[in-house]
Amino acid sequence: MLSQRCRYALKALINLARADGAPRGVSVIAADENIPRKFLEAIMSDLRRGELVESARGKMGGYRLAKPSDLITFGQVIRLTDGPLALLPCVSHNFYRRCDDCPDEATCVLRRIMAEVRSEVSEILDRTTLADVLRQPAGAPIEALTALAEAQG
Repeated sequence: MLSQRCRYALKALINLARADGAPRGVSVIAADENIPRKFLEAIMSDLRRGELVESARGKMGGYRLAKPSDLITFGQVIRLTDGPLALLPCVSHNFYRRCDDCPDEATCVLRRIMAEVRSEVSEILDRTTLADVLRQPAGAPIEALTALAEAQG
């Protein structure tokens, strides 16, 4: 399950993608997306450290995407905010850790199934970008977004 932090991060990034390069203040994003301002400030700081956004100070300052929206995937954002996509640590590509209670990874049925789940989930999330979301009409069913991501990939 996505954390609230991750959901807010995705909403903020989509808001910035819609701004098409114009800097947006935290207060504006928070109001647009109904996100608590203080919580959003912490999230934006994490996104800046993760090199997904950049910030500028001053009257015309704010945040903007650090790279084009078609280069920022949902998978990147989720890993940055919530950690691994895998349901078991032994199947994670980026956060691998052997399970303490597993005598043999090679024959573990749970590992085999969860690796398949992780592969399918990461394939979808790693090919779905912020730009894909912007190309969807408002209110389009989620199946349309998945189909668009499949067509792009």
